[in-house]
Amino acid sequence: MKVSKSFYGNLTDNTPVHAYTLDNGNGMTVKVMDFGAALLELNVPAKDKTTIDVLLGHESLKGYENNGSAHGATVGRNANRIGNACFVLNGTTYELDKNDGKNNLHGGFKRWYERMWDVTPGDENEDASVTFSLFSEDMDQGFPGAVRVSVTYTLTADNSLIIHYNGVPDKDTVMNMTNHSYFNLEGHGAGSIRDHIVTIHSDYFTETDSELIPTGRLIPVAGTPLDFNKPKAIGQDIDADYEALKFGSGYDQNWMLDNKGELMPAAELYSPKSGIKMTVYTDLPGIQMYTGNFLNDAGKDGATYTRNSGVALETQYVPDAVNHEEFASPIVKAGEEYDTTTVYQFETE
Repeated sequence: MKVSKSFYGNLTDNTPVHAYTLDNGNGMTVKVMDFGAALLELNVPAKDKTTIDVLLGHESLKGYENNGSAHGATVGRNANRIGNACFVLNGTTYELDKNDGKNNLHGGFKRWYERMWDVTPGDENEDASVTFSLFSEDMDQGFPGAVRVSVTYTLTADNSLIIHYNGVPDKDTVMNMTNHSYFNLEGHGAGSIRDHIVTIHSDYFTETDSELIPTGRLIPVAGTPLDFNKPKAIGQDIDADYEALKFGSGYDQNWMLDNKGELMPAAELYSPKSGIKMTVYTDLPGIQMYTGNFLNDAGKDGATYTRNSGVALETQYVPDAVNHEEFASPIVKAGEEYDTTTVYQFETE
């Protein structure tokens, strides 16, 4: 187990950016950087004994400075959408950036994944880890309360990448962080993920309007193209004549989880070609599968990413939950701890 530091590049304002490579000595390495606390590489053993980088990403640091697709991103203060870019908390209405039509998406214009984070490499122990932290002032992005958040990446001997989020706000506020990495288990530049097999342990998804804002209704997945309780290829139903798929131009929905705050498997992603399987664990009540329906990026190693080149599996509170009493609340009270964990575990079958 080891962590190594390297120079990654300079931002437009000449701020130096460094990358940190986590190596578990078991064939898997993970590269992250202090700009955006973003994931850069996930190198995983495949069944043919090669190692594959399964993480989509930009060709250079410049792409991450204007990371519209949110490659590898640590998203905050609120992941996903807030309807009408506003919410009421303790009798006060808070107005947010309208950066997704009339709605707020992934925090707004001043995105956390386009900022420098402080870094603390992990202690020498059995796992390789690095911690990034960011101070978010009161009214940052329009949200009340100051908070220093931390994101710790830990690579374990069993090829699990653990992402731990933490923070204690000084006022009641919304906190709903996630990672927005896109995966292609055949290699980041391999093309479509439509042949990937997905399982999602959920009986309901959240109905949305045409702008992908939840209506408050939960729709049973049974008998719909959104039923992934049994393993199914992404491409099998992605083009089905079904309203939810038309709204998102493919899969871009939240599935409800029944984990009651405990870390449990939420989804599996598998490539028959590479033999790589990724299991996603979370203690949060929802997971969003987004099949890269609008990808159009110059990628790493000269790759070009287009529609369905990668799939994101984002653990989260339900989109717009702050405006829906029927959903688990993303409100964290002043002085209380926001503490959640996501795990991406890789194995070869």
